[in-house]
Amino acid sequence: MAAKLFESVGKFGLGLAVVGGVVNSALYNVDAGHRAVIFDRFRGVQDIVVGEGTHFLIPWVQKPIIFDCRSRPRNVPVITGSKDLQNVNITLRILFRPVANQLPRIFTSIGEDYDERVLPSITTEILKSVVARFDAGELITQRELVSRQVSDDLTERAATFGLILDDVSLTHLTFGKEFTEAVEAKQVAQQEAERARFVVEKAEQQKKAAIISAEGDSKAAELIANSLATAGDGLIELRKLEAAEDIAFQLSRSRNITYLPAGQSVLLQLPQ
Repeated sequence: MAAKLFESVGKFGLGLAVVGGVVNSALYNVDAGHRAVIFDRFRGVQDIVVGEGTHFLIPWVQKPIIFDCRSRPRNVPVITGSKDLQNVNITLRILFRPVANQLPRIFTSIGEDYDERVLPSITTEILKSVVARFDAGELITQRELVSRQVSDDLTERAATFGLILDDVSLTHLTFGKEFTEAVEAKQVAQQEAERARFVVEKAEQQKKAAIISAEGDSKAAELIANSLATAGDGLIELRKLEAAEDIAFQLSRSRNITYLPAGQSVLLQLPQ
């Protein structure tokens, strides 16, 4: 009796384990921000995109392929040439995600590693095309325009592969060694030219100041000559009196000057 009971319990446990394994294999989870595409061994990739949550499938017959539909960053470095044949090193930062309802087509035509297969090639293509429209100087002064054109062209190109680009930005832009040295030499030459222009302008100003001073002296001499011709020696005597008055005022303020009365004998006690 006990043996039959244990045998029944064992069969029940085995059956329950088998059923649990089947149920577990028939369930799969799709995490937040992800989508699933179902591959059927008999009908191929299904057109239905499965959303977030827990779902059922037919074990062994169906297989879920999980895609991350959140925005992900990717840096793509590219070496290309400008309009004036200068080497340009550019790094483009892209935030991308797949179009959810096009996941079956993406999986069928490109594969799960669609970003590795698509983004480097189309980014290089678009960057070479856009950068070739500008020379090296314009790439620096019109960087915003270059970035906008790259973003517009790349977004349109990525849409044909079922990808959405949330952001495209130029994070790194450098030129070859020869161009960098040429730019530095040009800046030094411009600074030297500015310094030379300043020296020339200073000399011109000094020349003008000397001319104005000479003209003023000439005008003063002319006025004095006219005054002498008009007033005779009276002007000279007046200037002598003014000069004597100024000298007397200056001497009166000095402690080393002593005034003695005129016409009187004064005895000074001088040290022996």
